Amino acid sequence: MRPAGAKQAAEKLDNLAETGEKHTSGPKGRVDCVAFTPGMNPRPTSKQGFSAACKAPFLLLALSARFVWVETQTYQSCPVTKCFQDASLAMRRVVSGFVVCGAVLGASTVYLHAQQPLSLVDADQRGAEIFQQSGSTGMVLVVVRDREVMIKGYGETAPRNGVKPDANSLIRLCSISKIFAGELLTELANEGKVRLSDPLQRYAPSKRVVPKGVGGADITLEELATHTSGLPREVSSYPANTPHFTFPDESFRWRWLPRQRLLYRPGSAAVYSNIGFDLLGDALASATHKSYAQLLSERILRPLGLWDTTLVPSKGQCARLLIGSGDEGPCTETLASGASGGLYSTATDMARVLESLLRIPGSGVPASPEIAVSLKPAQLKSVQGLSHAGDPTGIGWGWVQIGEGSSTLLEKTGGGAGFETYIAVSPGQKTGIFVAATDGMGDSHFDLFHAVNDLLADLANVPPIPARVRAARTVKRRAPHRQRKVPVK
Repeated sequence: MRPAGAKQAAEKLDNLAETGEKHTSGPKGRVDCVAFTPGMNPRPTSKQGFSAACKAPFLLLALSARFVWVETQTYQSCPVTKCFQDASLAMRRVVSGFVVCGAVLGASTVYLHAQQPLSLVDADQRGAEIFQQSGSTGMVLVVVRDREVMIKGYGETAPRNGVKPDANSLIRLCSISKIFAGELLTELANEGKVRLSDPLQRYAPSKRVVPKGVGGADITLEELATHTSGLPREVSSYPANTPHFTFPDESFRWRWLPRQRLLYRPGSAAVYSNIGFDLLGDALASATHKSYAQLLSERILRPLGLWDTTLVPSKGQCARLLIGSGDEGPCTETLASGASGGLYSTATDMARVLESLLRIPGSGVPASPEIAVSLKPAQLKSVQGLSHAGDPTGIGWGWVQIGEGSSTLLEKTGGGAGFETYIAVSPGQKTGIFVAATDGMGDSHFDLFHAVNDLLADLANVPPIPARVRAARTVKRRAPHRQRKVPVK
């Protein structure tokens, strides 16, 4: 006798492998590839249709079941004498078929389980591990994946106070402030209020001359936004006893600029430039006849409901500011560096920023313009200061692209005033992450940015950034705004 249902099972699996029969429907019509493990939470393994990763195990399983059915069918219909002679061999082959079928089924279950995106519960655990390895005093982590949102705090809001950071703890965004300036440029360019090719000189104060490159090349707004203006990183070191992100102000930088000689012809190379973004903020303010703070508030902060994201924190907000192991000076207004690094925010607000950037439908947050990547490193002679989180594969307006294919991420690093910050998004997977950590005791060599990249890849269910673009670092990175404070003459 053949095993009951063997033929039906083989036919069912043949049909499944051939047509990609749906078991459960994921969001937006995606097909969920479900492993046959009791209690397992199904997760989609492909964006559209029945993926090759999902189909392959079922093909193997169908072949195994077909083998069992053929053997039992042969054994049932053979002549009596012949059957008795071959009975031992036939039964051994049938049993072997069942063993193979079971083994393939087990392997399929393990294989499919490995394809599941990381759960938010596991992401929280990973966040705790990252915090411990970083040696930070306190850390907040934000994850947005489709309509899932997770905000977690680790450590303490100040050394040895025993209070855990939460969604409303105030943080310094540092150079992540640049992505807000990039978005303002995008909006104004889309509306025709500025052009990417506009020379900075068009928006300069009266009697201030912007230096030109070789051949009389002008610095354009797009070159300011992509760090390709030819300007240096900073105007100088900080004056002594100057609070973070309060130098140079607009008056100082426009007195400084006409005396400069550009490092290279604008548009020919990239060198990370904080002063370039401050000048971009000045230009956008001039184009709209508003202050940068007013422009930012009207176009981004208020529409997105970012009530704790500001350049002028109140006493109540400053009381919530995370504090690291060092004395980083007062919590004060940072209007001077609004476009380059001065913004304060919270995890709650950054969750809304991620929802806007990822254009999550139904989130209640207006969608931001799509992030544009306007340059490839191969177009430039050199790229400096943009590889903190990985070797760049593209440069946008405030953003850096790393990775390729499904592993492509858009990211921005930040650091200074006792903070290390990072935001990264995988737009195609509707997944993004933000982290802010305060300095701890000692000097940790832990690479926070790459650890967060790996976490984001697992959440988005994409391959991690390949090793070839993950340059090993043996010393702690220089934070983009952390400078030696000496008087400027």
